[in-house]
Amino acid sequence: MPTEAPTRTQRTGLIPLLVVGTAIAALVAAGLLTVTGGDASALILVRVLTESAAVVTIGSLLLAAFLVPPQESGTLAADGYAALRTAGWAALVWTLGAVLSVPFTVADALGQPVSAVLFSETDGQGSQLDLSVLFQVVGLVEQAKAWMITAVIVALLALGCRLVLSWGWTTALFFLAVSALVPVAVSGHSSGGGSHDVATNSLLYHLVAAAVWVGGLIALLAHGRRGGDHLALATTRFSKLALVCWIVMAASGVINAWVRLPLSQLVSSDYGLLVVGKTVALVVLGVVGYFQREKSVKQVVATGSGRSLVKLAGVEVLLMFLTIGLAAALSRTAPPVEGRVLPSTVELRIGYDLFGAPTLSRLLFDWRFDLVFGSIFIALAVLYLLGVRRLRGRGDAWPVGRTIAWVLGCLTVVFATSSGLGRYAPAMFSIHMEAHMLLSMLAPILLVLGGPVTLAMRALPTAGKGNPPGPREWLLAFVHSPVARALTNPFVALALFVGSFYSLYFSGLFDAALDYHWAHLAMNAHFILVGYVFYWPVIGIDPAPNRLPPLGRLGLLFASIPFHAFFGIVLMSSQTVIGEDFYRSLGLPWVTSLLEDQRLGGGIAWAAGELPLIVVMVALLVQWARSDSRDARRADRRADADGDADLAAYNAMLRKMSGKD
Repeated sequence: MPTEAPTRTQRTGLIPLLVVGTAIAALVAAGLLTVTGGDASALILVRVLTESAAVVTIGSLLLAAFLVPPQESGTLAADGYAALRTAGWAALVWTLGAVLSVPFTVADALGQPVSAVLFSETDGQGSQLDLSVLFQVVGLVEQAKAWMITAVIVALLALGCRLVLSWGWTTALFFLAVSALVPVAVSGHSSGGGSHDVATNSLLYHLVAAAVWVGGLIALLAHGRRGGDHLALATTRFSKLALVCWIVMAASGVINAWVRLPLSQLVSSDYGLLVVGKTVALVVLGVVGYFQREKSVKQVVATGSGRSLVKLAGVEVLLMFLTIGLAAALSRTAPPVEGRVLPSTVELRIGYDLFGAPTLSRLLFDWRFDLVFGSIFIALAVLYLLGVRRLRGRGDAWPVGRTIAWVLGCLTVVFATSSGLGRYAPAMFSIHMEAHMLLSMLAPILLVLGGPVTLAMRALPTAGKGNPPGPREWLLAFVHSPVARALTNPFVALALFVGSFYSLYFSGLFDAALDYHWAHLAMNAHFILVGYVFYWPVIGIDPAPNRLPPLGRLGLLFASIPFHAFFGIVLMSSQTVIGEDFYRSLGLPWVTSLLEDQRLGGGIAWAAGELPLIVVMVALLVQWARSDSRDARRADRRADADGDADLAAYNAMLRKMSGKD
């Protein structure tokens, strides 16, 4: 890791704009809420300050990682270094805001002033600091716990911004900053009540898109203000990204409001009016921002000056802070409850009702689309097909089998998470195990056989020598990164793949995760990623950082089989019900015995390894045969080129040995 920072001095130059924007957001949020005292107003101010610092942090890291190029050595250039330092200071403010949000959130939940949570009265000595009440209650308030987790993540982020200088670690910090939005997002209004699965998923998309859009524009303005290099490149890249973010924000915002708000109460409730106001602001932002950016891009490309960018986009930043204020007010306003049917126990626990036993027709056709995995893998399938189309458009061939494998892998994930199988999986252990096997055993096999990295390397344009790196170079850097090398190490991949079965179900993690929708998302992501990491070096088309010989691949595959079979046997013979409290609280009439349902799940886990094993064995044999065929053709070409010199030398050696005898 480099030890010296770039030497060019950088100035942000946008402090007045940020101060004015934050003040506008705070005033809007406070003015739109009916507050009962100073503590509520203080909570709003803390929330606005925290969210503003969050978007500045994420946007600055976005600029350093993806909008401006690093040096050829991989160290950040002066512009990236300046953005990284800005992110570090903003992360400190974000950390402070997260820490302050903990007592304010607890006090708000208890309906008491924050002083009652932080101080205690002593006889004749006034008040003194006493955190005992805070520590006793914070574990019972989900959003307070979320703010504590956020504070820890962002504190590590702030420390990282002071220590790293390389492009790779800056990219890792960007994704860490985005992940810091998740704890609070999954613990707000959207995480409770009916349809909380759809509401939480849509809110995750909404917050990430908003943070990237708002923060990216602020960072771009700072970059233009200080006269940074590659301004035209950064402006062009951000303009494309901003359009995607606006589309995601608009779609996810509509879905989230539709779940929480009946259409009849759109203009008759405070929550509905705030939704309307935020929608109007978002539409204005989209239209104004699009034309502003298009004009800015043309002027920046023509002049290379950032002054026009600052003048044109300053209004957009102020509108964005207005939207942040509306969002803060919306987060402090509960959705209307009038006219809503009281959700059932099943709907409260998993987000929706189940209307009967999981028959074959229900498992196949009773769909509830998963906004996270369904949207992501449909998008991945479309991007893959567009890459194939680009190759064929220029006359290059791409095997049809790889395309079929990738599309089937994506459809397998969509089916496992969005069909009736995904609908019943949170409520029944046996159905959950079916989805688990599809996500960890079958989908990854099909995905690695698709060779997505190889396709991307051929379809994406090369930056060229002396040009800033682009998506192709970013992907190549990840494939050769220390993280990829560590994960594809045979022993690490095997430990993650087989160890996750035991650590999840026999350690209590699964019991603790059943009550939280975000935990189900994390489990599904873990199943897919761990399966992909295991099968990549075994049968993957893409070159792995740790490439194994054919016998090594076969040995790694057979090494996993006993662990997988033993896991299923343990489940079938166990006398303890995993997740008993959660499953019993659902009270599903068709599940007469939780232990029998678990044993059925164990049988599914034991038997489900057979089909993937057959697929993997066939793939290995085909790849082995093709490898031998390629080696034979290569030897024939070499023989034609040198007159079969190897064979002649071998025959000469035999004649010489025969003569000696």
